[in-house]
Order: sequence, then structure tokens, then C-alpha cells
Amino acid sequence: MMATLTRLLRHLFAADARSRFPAVAMDRITAAISEGERRHHGEVCFAVESTLPVRQIIRGVQPRARAEAAFASLRVWDTAANNGVLVYLLLADQRIEIVADRGLHGLVSDAQWRGVCQLLEERLCSGDQADAVIAALQEVSDLLSAHFPQVPGTADADELPDRPVFL
Repeated sequence: MMATLTRLLRHLFAADARSRFPAVAMDRITAAISEGERRHHGEVCFAVESTLPVRQIIRGVQPRARAEAAFASLRVWDTAANNGVLVYLLLADQRIEIVADRGLHGLVSDAQWRGVCQLLEERLCSGDQADAVIAALQEVSDLLSAHFPQVPGTADADELPDRPVFL
């Protein structure tokens, strides 16, 4: 009960994601996603959320479940090669989740995804929010490039918008 109350208060008084990620930062993140996708056939999405609705907190919805719901609602799963990746940041809980489509299972290990989360967490604590996200997105693109590299002369459809999403 006390943990739920503490979490509820954290969510009620959390900073707005738009103040941490102003338009210029979102433009830089968009450019990083676009640049990374020129190196691979995967699709990358970044979503940031300030808080969860009070009802979800009371029901005990955890960041992973919310990230999976965002993965579905943003249709990151809906790529031809099943190789979409969502990097999700929940500011109030200070949680980072990566949800990867089934085409990446067995190719990228949980430890590799945790490494990307740790990089993002460390960079968020030590500096510019946009730089931290861009570094993590570059790591995601490196992983995708290893398994789904761009082949010169082949067409690659951009299946998902590169623009980050505020939830």
C-alpha cells in the first residue's frame, strides 16, 4: 500500500516529458532514428511518457506492461520482417524498457538489450536527455545492422514514422 502511494505521488508530481524533450531535441532524435535506419532493415521507435494515469497506478500497471501496450498501439510489431524495436521511457518511474518484435528473438540477447538500457540510464543521469536517447538509439541500430543490414541497391520501405512519440 505504501509503495503504491509513493508511486502515485511520484506520478502526480512528475515533470512533463515535453519540458525534458523540447521540439529541437525531438528533431535530433528523429534524425538519429532516420540515420540509423539507413544502416539496417529494422524499424525503431522511441516513445516517452511522463506519467501513467492514476487508474493504472492503482491497478499496479508496471512499466513493462505499459511499454508492451505502447508497442502494440504504435504498431511497432507490424513490420514485414517482424523486426521493430520500441525504446520506451517512463519518466515518473525512471524506467526504460525495450520491446523487440519476434524477428529479433534469438538474435539479440536479453543481456544486449539490458546493455542498451544501462547505457541510456547512465547517460540520462549524467547529462542531456536527447544525447542520452540518441546514444541508445545508435546502439539499437548497431544491433539491428548486425542482423538486418542494408544491402546496397535494394529498396527499404520506411514502415514506421521516425518521429518520437509522447504518450
